[in-house]
Amino acid sequence: MRSDLMKAGRTRIPHRSLFKAAGLTDEELARPIVGIVNAQNDVIPGHVHLDTLCEAVKAGVLAHGGTPLAFPAIGVCDGIAMGHAGMRYSLVSREHIADSVEIMATAHPFDALVFIPNCDKIVPGMIMAALRLDVPAVFVSGGPMLPGWGAGRRLTLSNAFEAVGQAAAGRISAAEEREIEDGVCPGCGSCAGMFTANSMNCMLEAVGLALPGNGTVPAVHARRLRLAKEAGRLVMELLARGITPRRIVTPDSLHNALAADMALGCSSNTVLHLLAVAHEAGLAMDLRAINEVSRATPHLVKLSPAGDAALADLDMAGGVPAVLRELDLGGLIRRDCMTVTGRTVAENLAGVRNLDPELVRSRATAWSPDGGLAILWGNLAPDGAVVKKGAVLPEMMRHSGPARVFESEEDCTASLLDGKIRPGDVIVIRYEGPKGGPGMKEMLTPTATLAGMGLDSTVALVTDGRFSGASRGASIGHVSPEAASGGLIGLVREGDAIAIDIPANSIELRVDGAELERRRAGWKPVVKEVPRGVLSRYRRIVTSASTGAVLQDD
Repeated sequence: MRSDLMKAGRTRIPHRSLFKAAGLTDEELARPIVGIVNAQNDVIPGHVHLDTLCEAVKAGVLAHGGTPLAFPAIGVCDGIAMGHAGMRYSLVSREHIADSVEIMATAHPFDALVFIPNCDKIVPGMIMAALRLDVPAVFVSGGPMLPGWGAGRRLTLSNAFEAVGQAAAGRISAAEEREIEDGVCPGCGSCAGMFTANSMNCMLEAVGLALPGNGTVPAVHARRLRLAKEAGRLVMELLARGITPRRIVTPDSLHNALAADMALGCSSNTVLHLLAVAHEAGLAMDLRAINEVSRATPHLVKLSPAGDAALADLDMAGGVPAVLRELDLGGLIRRDCMTVTGRTVAENLAGVRNLDPELVRSRATAWSPDGGLAILWGNLAPDGAVVKKGAVLPEMMRHSGPARVFESEEDCTASLLDGKIRPGDVIVIRYEGPKGGPGMKEMLTPTATLAGMGLDSTVALVTDGRFSGASRGASIGHVSPEAASGGLIGLVREGDAIAIDIPANSIELRVDGAELERRRAGWKPVVKEVPRGVLSRYRRIVTSASTGAVLQDD
């Protein structure tokens, strides 16, 4: 056993004495030791209940011959960190989580691991750690929040962000503001729409690292506890069979994750994270490969913010397995991939039914014949940019207009709330990329403000930063190279014409080449001051968004 490195033999007398100080018996030390990575904290609503799941996982491990030992992982709530300096730290936390799990599980060599994440960067950070360590592992997430209610309608968190713009435009009353604030998030769980957390939890299922139901069973349902107990049982089975994450995460299983991503219309952040996961697994993946899957995969499901349904509705329709079944019927899934169930994708899908064909559409009735995400290229983004096209209004699929240039998200939001953005504009927010931010801030505030003010049907937004899964509209992010690395977005001036053609995968700055060369000759990057510490280190070693914003190994 791997754990024998820290517990077996005469030379480990002091090690065993320390374990016994923590209350472990000789019998417990003789068993396989399973680390449980628990992201519980009292800050994030998706994480406040994770101790309950941790106890359920422990019960499953104990019942099947293992000794569970839990340790924590940090997390950033993107919603609470949004719109201020805290958002610089969100993407950075992904790398910190991966590193900290590696540290804990190498300093204390566990035989297997169960990961309990839920929100935002915690999921990909843990996947990266699992692939780096490559010991048997199962994921069981905290599950989605139920949708809320307020101002006479069903709500998800995107409605709260859009209420800012609605209030500024006088479109809702003060009483409606309060109703939305109080009712939008009714309890624990990852926010109820197809935002980044739920997108990545669904990806865990599709790639094979989590049990069916992981992405959609609501946080408050008893099924979630049963799922956690089953995860504890399964990790012991995987240990016995020697099945590790690198046997599960393969080019074919990543294809399945991308296909599910496109069918579900997931967050554009999945592009960043799946690129980083592939990098950690030593597998090839780039934006062109992602776009090829998007072109071949129909968009089958529209959840908030693209539609009115929530994750709880998808769960009642059959969850991710129902989506994979529809894709499988179209020959779009790699059926022989191994999963943590110990069975293949094809075996897992046997007997699965689509219980709501209106919500989970077939290929014949799909929202569109291609996927919910698209990669754009052009002189403004020669290394690519990403748009959640499944949440773009039809009239904004093609848009040209004058650039309105901002050097930060905060400046843009202030201008929006002051009424300075006009229909037809193309907002450009730059120096918010991985290096420029630094940290590649998520910018739900300006996109939601646009939607709340009713401008999402006439105004596009282009940035080298990124967006929340709750963002909707013609919001083009991850523009690469970023401004801080000398990308053309850094040369855009107020009033320049920008043309966006999402169906043609194109984004162009319509400025003469000679003029651009003159601008480049006088260009100096904007360097934002950051505190000494993690952000300054991150800025030095982070790579482009087009490669997943991973850190350089050297």
